[in-house]
Amino acid sequence: MDMKQVNAGKLRAIGYDASAKILHVEFDDRRLVEYAGVPAETWRRLSSAGALWSYFRDNIEDEYTARRLK
Repeated sequence: MDMKQVNAGKLRAIGYDASAKILHVEFDDRRLVEYAGVPAETWRRLSSAGALWSYFRDNIEDEYTARRLK
């Protein structure tokens, strides 16, 4: 999965697997977290949000099942 480098709040990189509907998020403390069941539209909105960190907190962080990868 390709990760897009970002610098927004605590986010450092984001990536999306459309076929599996999985979002990967890397945080500034090097944690990599996988969010399952994320629709493509949510990914599109996240990746184009002007306030990426706010969009993530408001629409993803507590809305989807998370699993820490590292």
